[in-house]
Amino acid sequence: PMGKDISADIERCYHFFPRLKERRTQQAGTLSGGEQQMLAIARALMLRPRLMLLDEPSFGLAPMITKQIFDILADVKKEAGVSMLVVEQNASLALGIADHAYLIETGEIVMAGEAQTIRDDEGVRAAYLGY
Repeated sequence: PMGKDISADIERCYHFFPRLKERRTQQAGTLSGGEQQMLAIARALMLRPRLMLLDEPSFGLAPMITKQIFDILADVKKEAGVSMLVVEQNASLALGIADHAYLIETGEIVMAGEAQTIRDDEGVRAAYLGY
């Protein structure tokens, strides 16, 4: 039988990813791309990390699913106290969950600071956020 800690960790992942609970009897390869991304994050959370590194968590996902993933990441950060280093081309979503941000162009850091400050910068808004 599973230990209490493992069962609690699985339930915690189901809390963040209810879709995975619905799909728990399916093999991972039969899940949608968004569900597979959720599973990858949930598997990482099972290790009770203090820091997670995420490389393009939105890659290949539909915009609605991407928004859902980032909402979940924000919840994980807040509720589980997990720090995250996220590399993401969707600047708007990344800045929406970040405390601190680095803007990199052609391998050079062109701006760094609090995410809110970068999000409010007129040049960033025009060039990266589309408003």
